[in-house]
Amino acid sequence: MNGIVDIFVGLLLAVGVLALVARRLHIPYPILFVVGGSLMGLVPTLPKVRLDPQLIFLLFLPPLLFPAALFTSWRDFRANLRPISLLAIGLVLFTTIIVAWIAHHFLHLPLAVGFVLGAIISPPDAIAATAIAERLHVPKRIVTILEGESLVNDATALVAFRFALAAVTTGTFSLTQASLSFVGVCVGGIALGLGVGWLAAQFHKRVDDTPIEITVSLLTPFAAYLPAEHLGVSGVLAVVSAGMYLGGRMPELLSAQTRIRGGPVWEMVEFLLNGFVFILIGLQLPEVLRTLTVSSLPWTHLVGYALLVSAAVILIRILWVFPATYLPRMLFPRVCHSDPNPPWQHVGVVAWTGMRGVVSLAAALALPLTLENGQPFPGRDLILFLTFSVIVATLVGQGLSLPPLIRWLGIRDDGTMQREEREARLAANRAALQHLHRIHDENAGETDALRRLRIEYEDHIRQAEGAESESAPLRRFSVEFERLSRAALHEERKALIHLRNQNRISDEVLRRVQRDIDLAEARL
Repeated sequence: MNGIVDIFVGLLLAVGVLALVARRLHIPYPILFVVGGSLMGLVPTLPKVRLDPQLIFLLFLPPLLFPAALFTSWRDFRANLRPISLLAIGLVLFTTIIVAWIAHHFLHLPLAVGFVLGAIISPPDAIAATAIAERLHVPKRIVTILEGESLVNDATALVAFRFALAAVTTGTFSLTQASLSFVGVCVGGIALGLGVGWLAAQFHKRVDDTPIEITVSLLTPFAAYLPAEHLGVSGVLAVVSAGMYLGGRMPELLSAQTRIRGGPVWEMVEFLLNGFVFILIGLQLPEVLRTLTVSSLPWTHLVGYALLVSAAVILIRILWVFPATYLPRMLFPRVCHSDPNPPWQHVGVVAWTGMRGVVSLAAALALPLTLENGQPFPGRDLILFLTFSVIVATLVGQGLSLPPLIRWLGIRDDGTMQREEREARLAANRAALQHLHRIHDENAGETDALRRLRIEYEDHIRQAEGAESESAPLRRFSVEFERLSRAALHEERKALIHLRNQNRISDEVLRRVQRDIDLAEARL
């Protein structure tokens, strides 16, 4: 028990320190977490941590996929469904096939084992792609495509992995049966997830209790994942479909209090789980090195295989993305008319953003030690080594090169989000102001509160309209108003602490009043 507590505390400390270093160095934190975890794993005095694949699939995957799906725009996802499907399904299967051929002809693995390797390393990581893309301020459509791909591709890869693994362990494989099972697993997962999402929505509609609602939201991804896996359908798609179903309904179902409190809870859960996952990936380095000691292959061959497979998965994505983007528009003018050719620079960013992560490593570690006939699983140690090599090569290599690549290509945020936010702010404030005007017209005189509210909303509208003409950052209040408000709130806090230090008020009273001041500052 003490060992588990020590490991947990050590991971918390490592997450905090490495995240701070990543922030100072302006490096996406998943990269530094993996590098830091690898260096920690080589320290002989530290306890060895072995990553349990079932723990990853159960404890980490659902709560990390669920908020990503919850905050995905269904409008944007549907508008980009074609490129997302080509990446999340077409590219994953294409990568699996090509890697299987390479593994069979160059690494001398059985073809079925090659398909296992291909399915393991085919899906880019949802966590890494989102964490890196959000920091780079690229156009919204690129982020939407990468996030949408990462939500679905894990399901495709894990289903392909299941069939390839069955072919190796049993020695039989039917393409027709596998295709039908693939459709059934996907459809079943989506249907179950929608059902869980509907049930969760009914609960939130009828219950208005913030702590209970936040607890239910934390349980929802597990409520979708566990039954799906038990029934043999896709747990990943169940979690994703439940999250996307709820995402479009949460603004109407949740109270303001629940949204204010629930957001930081999920933000903290995501941050800690992301940190744990990537550090745990790095800590697997001793496990990977241990497999090399039992391998009969020389180091030169192992390094050559790692370079070959890593380069293959990077090149396969590039060779797929460009034709998949432009060829349909050349063959079908209707596609080009409704969705014109994107700039090649944008396509290049999507093609280069293919970092692998925890799902690949968990799948590799989940490989059985022996077949049904008792013989050792062919190439298991080599698969684990190659999977770790691909993760490091893509996450560190592509992740570190992505920011300079974006700057070199001259890609900047196209301002879509800012334009939509400005439009939303103007519409909301104008609607509120019109309502106040109606109240004024229906009453004989204008109260002081009504006058102050009208002045405030008129100021909000001026700020939004001014930002539109000057391309300035969107503000709810003027710069001068914000400066004076922050100064006044600072004096309020000083007065409260002075009263507490003089024992004229209790700490509980201090916290109550301070919370109102904090909310007032957050409103700015």
